[in-house]
Formats: sequence, C-alpha cells, structure tokens
Amino acid sequence: MKLQLKVPGMTCGGCVNTITQAIRTVDAKATVQGDPKTKIVSVETQASEAAIKDVITAAGYQVAGAKF
Repeated sequence: MKLQLKVPGMTCGGCVNTITQAIRTVDAKATVQGDPKTKIVSVETQASEAAIKDVITAAGYQVAGAKF
C-alpha cells in the first residue's frame, strides 16, 4: 500500500530519520521518503494506515491527513 501523509512537525533530515525508524518497527521492508520542505512522508508498506499513523504519533509527530 502506498500512503502520503502530511506531518507538519517534520522540519529536518533528523525528523525524517526518526519517522523512518519508527515506521520500520512495524514494517522493516517499508520504503519511506520524507520531504521537510513539503512536510510530506511517502510510504510504501504492507502495514495498515492506522499502524503507520500510530508509530509516527508515538515518535512525537502529528499526522495531518492521508492521501492515496
């Protein structure tokens, strides 16, 4: 499944790394790309959308919405 999530608090490469590590706790093979300028995280994963949002939130970031 491909997801695009808006993460307003993602401001730098360190944030992208933190979010990537969090997502990989639920799907080690997930492909994650984050852009601090647009605040968009693109994820290709086998995990559910809810699981991805939950781990991003647990990492300290708010998810504003999802686009498919």
